[in-house]
Amino acid sequence: MNNFFERTCQLIGQDKVNNLSKKHVAVFGLGGVGSYAVESLVRCNIGAISLIDCDVYSNSNVNRQLYATTKTIKQKKVDVAKLRALEINPLISVITYDLFLSQDTIDNIDFSKFDYVIDAIDTVTAKILLISKCKELNIPIISCLGTGNKLNPFAFEIDYIENTKVCPLAKVMRKELKKRNIEKVLVLYSKEQPKTTVVVDENSSRHAPSSISFVPSVAGLLISSKVIKDLADL
Repeated sequence: MNNFFERTCQLIGQDKVNNLSKKHVAVFGLGGVGSYAVESLVRCNIGAISLIDCDVYSNSNVNRQLYATTKTIKQKKVDVAKLRALEINPLISVITYDLFLSQDTIDNIDFSKFDYVIDAIDTVTAKILLISKCKELNIPIISCLGTGNKLNPFAFEIDYIENTKVCPLAKVMRKELKKRNIEKVLVLYSKEQPKTTVVVDENSSRHAPSSISFVPSVAGLLISSKVIKDLADL
C-alpha cells in the first residue's frame, strides 16, 4: 500500500485501512450529497466503487456539487467522478453505470459485488426500488433523505426510517416502505423545518429545491463516515 493513507493508518490502524481496500461501495446519485460521499470514500482507501448516475453537469450544480466547475459543465457526472477518483488513488477500481435507475435498468447493475450501498437519488420511486433490492439481497444500505431548502447542517441525524420526524420526504418514504413491509432502513435526515424559498424563474415548469454548499456536502460526509465505520468495524 502506498503512503497516501498514512495519516488514516495512524488513526484507525493499518489493518483496518487494508481491509477497506477489499471493500466495494456503490453510490447511486452523484449530486451534492453523492459527490462528497464518493470523495470521502476514495480518500479512505475504499478498494472499489461503483458510480451510478445518468446526468451531466449544469450551471445550477456549481453551487453545491463537488465535481461541478466551469470546466465540467455538460460532462457526464460518472466520467468526471471516475477521473477524480483515479487522480486521488490510481489503485482504486471504478465501475460506472450511465443510467437512470428504474425497473427497466436495475438488472443492468451487478449488485453481487457490493458490500454497502449509498442512496443519494432524488426520486422517491427510484429510492424505494433501490432499497427494496438491497433488502432482498441483504446488502447494507443508507439512504439520504431531503437536504433541499435547508440551512442547518447540525440538524442531520442518522437513524432508522421508523424514527424519523419533521422531514417531508421521510414521511413519504415511511408510507411507501410500510406498504412493502420493509423495516429498519438506515437513513440520514434533517430535523430542520424546510425553508420557504423564492421562485427565481417564473417561466420554469419545474421548481427545484433550493440549496447551499454547506448542507448537502455535510450530509454526504456524514453518510460516508457511517459507511466507513461500519465496514472497518470502528
